[in-house]
Amino acid sequence: MSTHRSDFRTPVTLLTGFLGSGKTSLLNRALRSPDLANAAVVINEFGAVPLDHVLSEASDDQIVVLENGCLCCTVFGDLIATLNRLYHLREAGEVLAFNRVIIETSGLAQPAPVMQAFLSDPTLQGLFRLDSVVATLDCVTGPGTLDRHAESVRQLVFADRVILTKLDLLGEAQAAARLTELTARVRALNPGTQVMRADEPGAQPVQWLIGGGTLPKREPEDVRAWLNVEAYNGRLVHVRAHDQPIDAHSHESRIATFCLVRDEPITLLGLELLLEAVMQNLGPALLRLKGLVNVSDRDGQPAVIHGAQHLLHNIAWLERWPDEDRSTRIVFITDGIDALELRDSVEMLDRLARRSVAARARAAAQIREP
Repeated sequence: MSTHRSDFRTPVTLLTGFLGSGKTSLLNRALRSPDLANAAVVINEFGAVPLDHVLSEASDDQIVVLENGCLCCTVFGDLIATLNRLYHLREAGEVLAFNRVIIETSGLAQPAPVMQAFLSDPTLQGLFRLDSVVATLDCVTGPGTLDRHAESVRQLVFADRVILTKLDLLGEAQAAARLTELTARVRALNPGTQVMRADEPGAQPVQWLIGGGTLPKREPEDVRAWLNVEAYNGRLVHVRAHDQPIDAHSHESRIATFCLVRDEPITLLGLELLLEAVMQNLGPALLRLKGLVNVSDRDGQPAVIHGAQHLLHNIAWLERWPDEDRSTRIVFITDGIDALELRDSVEMLDRLARRSVAARARAAAQIREP
């Protein structure tokens, strides 16, 4: 990842949130800003009668509706085709010369498959970059929604920003208590995310949708903010930040978020083998991974890694470290695997990767011998 190259791909914001959590209202407020005058909006409808696009305050040529399916399943291929078609229509001058795409999912969609599209489809990856994932959380019904619906929990797990909505519908005391409760629940699930209030005085919703988050920018300082290790206390952490015990059968009780820290550098081959093994062995249980890695054979260039479930973004490289800390720091968000279990798995995979690297080195040395 060079600091001397510009990224000309079109940024994409993924706006998610459970049914009735205020996604469309937030989008309407943001679209009033001149900063989104040239944004293309892709709305995923779920159901026979599309409604959300009627409520969105944007010109007709700014809206694309994917109807009758959840974005994470039946219209997933349509999303890739739609974005590719939009790109070529823009290049031909047949549609708005958009400089950003906002995808509003249905309330039942999970962000992971959409993120995977930007990790797995070569054409899409070359034309667009996923800039951030923004989730809305309804403060009136939010606690019950999180208790009953796994989809709402997953939406928060993948979010770079969580916007708390409808606090203004509660009394002052209840709003304060609900704000504290939901902020704690969000941070327990995803310590590195930003939590914001939709009713904050002077709030500019457009800034919630256009700022980066999911993948870091080119500068090392941006990578440091993206990784946000400080939220994990800089070491192996298994977050359980609720004031009251969690129901053992609740969706949240399955989610573990923590950071693994390693002082010893790893070879590039060892990193590739380790990541491949982690992705293949953990599969759907690994919801999200992001990290900064000290690679011994890259002349001081740290590697930036990012993945969602079984798909991994191409390893990127920084020209320098963002600070004096040269340790490898990898943030994991998992479903059904706790921190100690994953640490043991990673250590075992690390040993296997080291042995494979050593075996390849010995084989190469034998080939070079006269």
